[in-house]
Amino acid sequence: MAPVVGWAIDAQMKTSLVLEALRMAYWRRKPAKGLIHHSDQGSQYTSYEYQQAVKTFGMIPSMSDKGNGYDNAVVESFFHTLKKEQVGDQTNPTREEARREVIDYIEMLYNSQRLHSSLGYLSPNDFERDSLLKKLLNPVSIFT
Repeated sequence: MAPVVGWAIDAQMKTSLVLEALRMAYWRRKPAKGLIHHSDQGSQYTSYEYQQAVKTFGMIPSMSDKGNGYDNAVVESFFHTLKKEQVGDQTNPTREEARREVIDYIEMLYNSQRLHSSLGYLSPNDFERDSLLKKLLNPVSIFT
């Protein structure tokens, strides 16, 4: 479970919405070419514009089979947690207020504080930091 690094919120699920989230994730992380970008087969992700953006960023597109609900289990788990812990039964007076609350949840709680059993009871940010430190402190010698 990595931190959530790209998101977008709008009234409708359009290609422009998922492109906004993809661009945010890319510019926040600038991953090396060859990153595998996995999605479902929704029309937003199969659109020419979206597939071109994935390729422009040097990513390798990967899609689940039609009807395979387990392929995106991590993302589905996140949305279930978001709805359960943040949204619940509350209604927000404005879309902008809902947007601020979701972003606050992602950045201030889910990524930074919420402990995940799959990460050894660390937050996604702490797990990622620890993993990076281990790589930096234990470089693999090319001579071994």
